[in-house]
Amino acid sequence: MHVLSELLTPERTVCRASGSSKKRLFETLAKVVSDDNPSLAEADIFAQLIARERLGSTGLGAGIAIPHCRIARCSEPIGCLVTLEEPIDFDAPDDLPVDILFVLLVPEEAHQTHLDILARIARLFSQSRFCEALRSAPDDGSLFKLATQWDN
Repeated sequence: MHVLSELLTPERTVCRASGSSKKRLFETLAKVVSDDNPSLAEADIFAQLIARERLGSTGLGAGIAIPHCRIARCSEPIGCLVTLEEPIDFDAPDDLPVDILFVLLVPEEAHQTHLDILARIARLFSQSRFCEALRSAPDDGSLFKLATQWDN
């Protein structure tokens, strides 16, 4: 099964969001995830994403970032896909701003699962055709469909 179809919901897929900074964007991402998963507190998601980002940028390069963390009360791995209206600085290794983010939240005890899913996501987002298709999506529904049905 396609990794993103296992992690995403239409409610956690946002096309052309606005975000002026990492902090503001993390606030938005935390709200999107919490709204779709009421058992996960928005403040906890935000705090964990910020704490992880302080360890080092989750920007991969080529305009892609994969913020990720383990979180209490998360019963299974979940994702949130966001494209940005305007790219933002993310301290990526290639110094390019980020315009596609995939947030991954996993249960606190899911150490190896976390790493395995991250590797699968990173491989997918390293495909330039996939990323260009996401960037061209006109709305949330199209973005969700592209992301979950991509056939590489």
